[in-house]
Amino acid sequence: MFSTNQIIFGSLFAIVFIIILIYAYRKDIVLHRKHYKGNIWVLIAFICFVLFIVSIKWLFQ
Repeated sequence: MFSTNQIIFGSLFAIVFIIILIYAYRKDIVLHRKHYKGNIWVLIAFICFVLFIVSIKWLFQ
């Protein structure tokens, strides 16, 4: 399905992309802690909401 060169390109692209993301996050970590304080509660609420929707779907099947 994929040629050898496509697999090599995809692998290298993914590795370089992840390295760039890690570098950018490390560079901005101080700003993230300052401006996005308390956002963990939004994440927890979102996960609870999704679990609630999934449980309702499972309950009424």
